[in-house]
Amino acid sequence: MAKPTLLVLAAGMGSRYGGLKQIDALGPNGETIIDYSIYDAIRAGFGKVVMVIRKSIEDEFKQVFFKKYSGKIEIEYVLQEIEYVPQGASYHPERIKPWGTAHAVLMADGVINEPFCVINGDDFYGADAFKQMAAFLGQQKTDASSYCMVGYHLARTLSDYGFVSRGICETDREQMLLKVTECTQIKRIGSVICYKDVQEVNQPLPEDQIVSMNFWGFTPAYFKDLKVSFEKFIKTHGGNLKSELYIPTVLSELIEEKKATVKVLSSTAEWFGITYKEDRSFVVDRLKKLTKEGVYPSPLW
Repeated sequence: MAKPTLLVLAAGMGSRYGGLKQIDALGPNGETIIDYSIYDAIRAGFGKVVMVIRKSIEDEFKQVFFKKYSGKIEIEYVLQEIEYVPQGASYHPERIKPWGTAHAVLMADGVINEPFCVINGDDFYGADAFKQMAAFLGQQKTDASSYCMVGYHLARTLSDYGFVSRGICETDREQMLLKVTECTQIKRIGSVICYKDVQEVNQPLPEDQIVSMNFWGFTPAYFKDLKVSFEKFIKTHGGNLKSELYIPTVLSELIEEKKATVKVLSSTAEWFGITYKEDRSFVVDRLKKLTKEGVYPSPLW
């Protein structure tokens, strides 16, 4: 059976961060967060890495990533651009915002032909999460619609410097995903974690609420349904300047229509990431601590 592939979503514009956080040197020896994810993926048994980037950052990514992985793991990239939409589809000519994470994954259709894991390029997920993911994907046939995600407790995914958006997960007793609801403007207010509803009213969320941090496991069968979902989306929302189609939105529809199942995996891994520039110092300190504890070698490569 083929080794799973790691699909890294790294085409984000980094507007809140003020730069390309995907290639920011954060580790003790200038490592990026993506470097740590690839390192953990290799240890877990992944055989290939595919990055989703934009034309405007293509040269920078080649310089930062591609030489260092020679002989370590197969690596390639695909481009995500606004104009990459189904033939005949139209959209607002002033659109500058990408179409969202579902569209980013769709860019890898035809490049990935084995079970694969999707991650954000600016999130640290931890070694155990990759082990759990690899074990699940290793049991899946390429035409199966049995997917998975690694969930994290909400309280451990917040930023001290501003609001965050998270996919709030609803599961059954067997930890099968029932629904994902995208909640925005989540922040701790006093001792309570809150999000703002459609009426802009703060609503409480539990500390141990399981959330999606875009750590998904799929088979190639997902691309067929994803293509259909995006075609519907672009017909309805193509004229909107800011509309996006997210992975959880597509999955929620597939689950409701009984076209797919999603297992929520538990993990002992620690998550952290960079949303705002102020988050950077915490990430730098945390990576330094993990290196000092011997969790990662120094230098990483």
